[in-house]
Amino acid sequence: MAKIDQQHVWEMMEGINICMFITWDGSRQRARPMAAMPKQQEHAIYFFTSASAEKDDQIREFPIVTLAFVDQSENDYVSITGTAKLSDDRAKIEELWSPMMKSWWDGPNDADIRLIRFVPEDAEAWDSPHDVVSTIKMAAAAVGLGKPDMGDSGKVNM
Repeated sequence: MAKIDQQHVWEMMEGINICMFITWDGSRQRARPMAAMPKQQEHAIYFFTSASAEKDDQIREFPIVTLAFVDQSENDYVSITGTAKLSDDRAKIEELWSPMMKSWWDGPNDADIRLIRFVPEDAEAWDSPHDVVSTIKMAAAAVGLGKPDMGDSGKVNM
C-alpha cells in the first residue's frame, strides 16, 4: 500500500472518475454524482455542467465545495475540499469533450454547456486492503488477535 501523499490522492481520483459533488445552498448541503476529469498538471479537476443547473447558482454564491470519491472494489476513499468556479472557456470544453457527453449535450459547441473548474485545497484519503483481506483482519481482531491494520489514511494539503 502506498503512503497517502498528494501524488497518491491524484492517482486515487484518476482511478475512480465519478464523485459526489457537494455544494451548499445557504441552508443545506446538496450532493450529486458527477464525472470528474482530474488534471494534476493544472492542479484542477474539471466537470461539465449546464448553464442553468441549480448547482451553478450555489457555486457562484458559495464557491467552497467538497468532492467525495469512493471505490468500494478497492476500498479507496477520497474527500477533497476546494474552490469551484464556473467557466465558459470554449477551448477547454473542446479539449475535455468526449463522446460520452453526447448523452447530455449536442456537442462541445452546445450553448448550454459550461465547465466547473475545481481547485483542490485539502484532502483526506483512505487506502484500505481489498474486501477479503479486510474481512480476515477484522475476524482475527474480533477473536482477540490484536487490532487490524486497515491500510493507510491521511490528511493532505493539495
